[in-house]
Amino acid sequence: MADTVKAPQTVIKKYANRRLYHTGTSTYVTLEDLATMVQNGEDFVVYDARTGDDITRSVLTQIIFEQENKAGAENLLPVAFLRQLIRFYGDSMRAMVPSFLEFSMANFARDQDGLREKFAHSFGPSAFQQAIEQQVRTNMSFFGDAMKMFTGFGPPGAPVVPPATPPALVPGTELDDLKRQMLEMQARLEQLARK
Repeated sequence: MADTVKAPQTVIKKYANRRLYHTGTSTYVTLEDLATMVQNGEDFVVYDARTGDDITRSVLTQIIFEQENKAGAENLLPVAFLRQLIRFYGDSMRAMVPSFLEFSMANFARDQDGLREKFAHSFGPSAFQQAIEQQVRTNMSFFGDAMKMFTGFGPPGAPVVPPATPPALVPGTELDDLKRQMLEMQARLEQLARK
């Protein structure tokens, strides 16, 4: 088995005047250029030119903000998701959120091409979009239910709502595999909560 050589990480420096400098090409770049680099799979790290601090996370967040605010562009992040995400910042279980999101996005990225092809052939592009939106709602519901188990079941005085009953699964599709994985994760969380 041949070893794969990982391409060196591109270094971007951000200066006090807010300009971004691509050290590999010795040119200034924009957030749009960085967004294109991400879409092309190019890995980069952003450092504050004055302090040397790694500010990659804040720059990537800035790119998402810019993409979400483009005129005429479809928004990727639903308002309900953004609100839920903000709620997790003060939550005692916030440490679980990054790994859950990484897990969900990795599974989605792994399965997206197959899902897109199946839905496009079977139902057309709008059915694919609807199925993805439903899967995201289901995932967030399961995750929200799991979080309630660990955080005292919501805000004080809020009624305790049992976790949603999962829909029946038909074995054999990628969506069903993802649902099954989510149900297994929820079952493990419930077992941990009982201990």
